[in-house]
Amino acid sequence: MQSIYDRIEILIKNKGITKKSFCEQLKISTGNFGDWKRGKSTPGTHKLIEIAAYFNTSLDWLLTGQERLPELIKEQTDPYFFELMGQLNCQDEVLSENEKGFIKEYIEFTVYRKNKKQDQ
Repeated sequence: MQSIYDRIEILIKNKGITKKSFCEQLKISTGNFGDWKRGKSTPGTHKLIEIAAYFNTSLDWLLTGQERLPELIKEQTDPYFFELMGQLNCQDEVLSENEKGFIKEYIEFTVYRKNKKQDQ
């Protein structure tokens, strides 16, 4: 099983730079880098983000060696109210001018009712 250090070594090799150059560019002491190699420590969160950005790779791959598949991170929630009524999910649909007008009128009406209640 590869460690974070192993994956960093792969990235360094693929970029065609030396470990020393990598450490200098990211301001990593060679002692810390050696500790990563020996498994004595691992990079901190900020440094991992910096390393991922430097190599233009994902944190998922840097930490686990696997890319996260987009379809696995879909939101799992309760159905929207319109789904319960058998309607399609219309969140991605563009509203017609008529529909926009209706919504504006409804908002104006609810504001009117709210103001009328407050006046009583």
